[in-house]
Amino acid sequence: MADQRHLLGLLLGTEEDWPSAFETLVRRLDPALRVGGDTHRYDVERITVEPFDLRQPSRYSLVVDRLAYWYYVPREWLKKVALLDDVYLLNNPFTFQSMEKHAAYCAMIRLGLKVPETWLVPHKQPPDNPRFPYTAAKYNKPFDLREVAEKVGYPLWMKPYDGGAWVGVSRIQDEADLVRAYDESGQRLMHLQASVEGFDVFARSLSIGAETMVMKFSPDRPQHDRYSVEHDFLDAATGQEVVTIGKVVNAFFKWEFNSCETLVRGGQVHPIDYANACPDVSLTSLHYYFPWAMTSLVKWSLFCTATGRTPRVDLDTRRWYEIADSDRSYEEKLGAYRTLADGYFQQQQYDEFVSTQLGDLDAVAHDYFASREFDDLLVQTVRATFPAHEHDQFVAHYRGLLGAWVSDAAAAAT
Repeated sequence: MADQRHLLGLLLGTEEDWPSAFETLVRRLDPALRVGGDTHRYDVERITVEPFDLRQPSRYSLVVDRLAYWYYVPREWLKKVALLDDVYLLNNPFTFQSMEKHAAYCAMIRLGLKVPETWLVPHKQPPDNPRFPYTAAKYNKPFDLREVAEKVGYPLWMKPYDGGAWVGVSRIQDEADLVRAYDESGQRLMHLQASVEGFDVFARSLSIGAETMVMKFSPDRPQHDRYSVEHDFLDAATGQEVVTIGKVVNAFFKWEFNSCETLVRGGQVHPIDYANACPDVSLTSLHYYFPWAMTSLVKWSLFCTATGRTPRVDLDTRRWYEIADSDRSYEEKLGAYRTLADGYFQQQQYDEFVSTQLGDLDAVAHDYFASREFDDLLVQTVRATFPAHEHDQFVAHYRGLLGAWVSDAAAAAT
């Protein structure tokens, strides 16, 4: 029997709340996991950005990446440790291109999911490249934006093909809105996507490894009020479909830290956004669901490292397309996709690992999120997020929501 020491790395930008919670949970749990005759122990470290030798072995067993989607130095370091050192990554840097929404739409349309009618239109302002005028004059076919919009149908949404955080998203009611939004889009490539009008529920699914939490979401509300604490807002069958769609997206692209937005109308589930290289896990957004996200991230990190889960940097699309091209019904295809997804995430092995190796985590999490230490983090986060005159209001707001989680967790444990 040997001791293995794993270093979990956090690649961060401006975030302080969830990294502090993650670090504290691992420290308080102090796991010593016995797997395969070895004992696995853990440390957590925040990664710095600096020059690196391509041949220098990595000290990390797993890295949670929240930075490289926009910062190229750490992105190239992630590629290096993926190719040379077999470091487990959340998420795989080789799929960033498909996280530009467009490829994700294409893949899920190919699988037969109910993605609304979507078109991509050329830039309003051309790329700043001296070869563009010649290329455009010879090969760019003139098009009528109004005609495209008519084919999509009003109302519709204009949104960046690579966007996030609702930046650059416009609801288009008519031709005047269309022209205005397109003129303002500049050099951004835009999608036109049909609006799912009269939907019953806007659901957002946050997936971390093998676990998914489906939350009722209102994107037009302020940050602190977008997620509603409602546990039974979908019937069982629809809820299962929403979870399956999120897991299928993630397993297809090998994403293990992602969110998926779906609109439910008349029992039909329409995925509208499901490629997020940096899904929202902030305390001030998730509030009641924040403890679930942190404990799930700890569970998946420990599972991947202790069991020697093999990192994947390649996509195996053919198995998925064989199902898509079959004559099965939509429900049968979705079931077959779910089987592939559960296999990728080793759902059965993961559940067994959590129940046998991490039995103390729920109690550790309850004690932490009920502690003065976490309350100090909550207060610090509110003060860093909201203006001074709102501090008392939002400290009370978040204390109430996190207190509700603590009470519910205690009740579930009895």
